[in-house]
Amino acid sequence: MSYGMPAEQPQSEVPVCPRHPDRISYVRCQRCGRPTCPECQRTAAVGVQCVDCVKEQARNLPTHRTAYGGAVTTGRPVVTLTIIALCVAIYILQWVLPGVVQANLVYAPLYTAQIPGLPFEPWRMITAGFLHSTGLLLHIAFNMYALWIFGQHLEPLLGRLKFVALYLLSIWGGSVAVLLLGEINQGVVGASGGVFGLFTTLLIVQLQRKQDVRGILVLIGINIVISFFPGISWQAHIGGMVTGALAAAAIAFVPRGENQQRLQWAGLAGIAVLLVVLTWLGSSLVTLPQ
Repeated sequence: MSYGMPAEQPQSEVPVCPRHPDRISYVRCQRCGRPTCPECQRTAAVGVQCVDCVKEQARNLPTHRTAYGGAVTTGRPVVTLTIIALCVAIYILQWVLPGVVQANLVYAPLYTAQIPGLPFEPWRMITAGFLHSTGLLLHIAFNMYALWIFGQHLEPLLGRLKFVALYLLSIWGGSVAVLLLGEINQGVVGASGGVFGLFTTLLIVQLQRKQDVRGILVLIGINIVISFFPGISWQAHIGGMVTGALAAAAIAFVPRGENQQRLQWAGLAGIAVLLVVLTWLGSSLVTLPQ
């Protein structure tokens, strides 16, 4: 009687997780069919999917946007809170290092004058918007309160990037008005140019939405009157309002569609170019007092 050699049994390959080859898994992703360990499993409508498939699907999902093209976000207005925190931090530094901060960040037309011997420091047109008067606590208190009230509404509506662009353009526009209409040694500080830009931004948004604008018009009117009180730079306020209105119109009146973002940013870029031209023109007109 002869006995044959036992046949060799085929060895089936043990399924392992692609991300963790040391882990055996008999559960497979419903989308790609690969084995997926418990750590890499994500619950799906039917069964589970691997973490890679979930990430790929998330990348392919369209970004939900507001009527003005801003990405829909949840939670706190990050940009608004960051600006407030920055202003408060610089305000504290103004008390700790008053000479250093004021000397390097305050704006006056003489810092953008095309006059030999004078420093040319155009960045002050923006940095001055983050300083406030140390002699009047109400100055920073009002600006930060207004920034919070308007920012938490407008930032999620416009989108974070467009909101900060509009805000900075408004500050710049306020400084340009000081350059064109103020005295050469008229130093200015404060976020009022940016805040007044938010005032007119809300006005433009409400007009575009055909909402009642009486409330914001009253607020703007009151603040225009206050702007002409002694010690207040009405030029920065008016310049910020006008620039904010232009920037808001460039955002709000662009129809929705695939070109919305491109056209909005083109409009904001156009306003920036206009401010560059006005800055150059104003700097060439500044003269020393006789």
